[in-house]
Amino acid sequence: MPLSEGATAPNFTVKDTNGNTVTLSDYAGKTVVLYFYPKDDTPGCTKEACGFRDYYSDYQGKDITVFGVSMDDEASHQAFTQKYSLPFPLLADVDGAITKAYDVDGGGYSKRVTYVIDGSGKIAKVYNTVNTASHATDILAEIGA
Repeated sequence: MPLSEGATAPNFTVKDTNGNTVTLSDYAGKTVVLYFYPKDDTPGCTKEACGFRDYYSDYQGKDITVFGVSMDDEASHQAFTQKYSLPFPLLADVDGAITKAYDVDGGGYSKRVTYVIDGSGKIAKVYNTVNTASHATDILAEIGA
């Protein structure tokens, strides 16, 4: 069962697509969309990532940071990012620590769950059911973007 709305989002430090260190607490004061997905370059995960890509400027316009998270490594994330021109970082949760902390462990992969984390570090919204084709726009519609 994923974490509940209103809960404090677990902090983490991990490497992104390009080997940069990302720490959630560095984004205090900002809204963060943290979307978990099972595997790079698979049909549903590609649809979902490309949706965030296509509406990325809308997220930036609202000062919302987007991170994709899977248990794939940096090399896999780099290939996926290059193939689909993804403008946002993917987080390489190779040891599954973030996946476990957010209670979305599917047994060796991240379940498809999205968290919207507010500027105070609280979980504002949890999406347990995701339509990969419209997820990025569904979130924008719900948070008034």
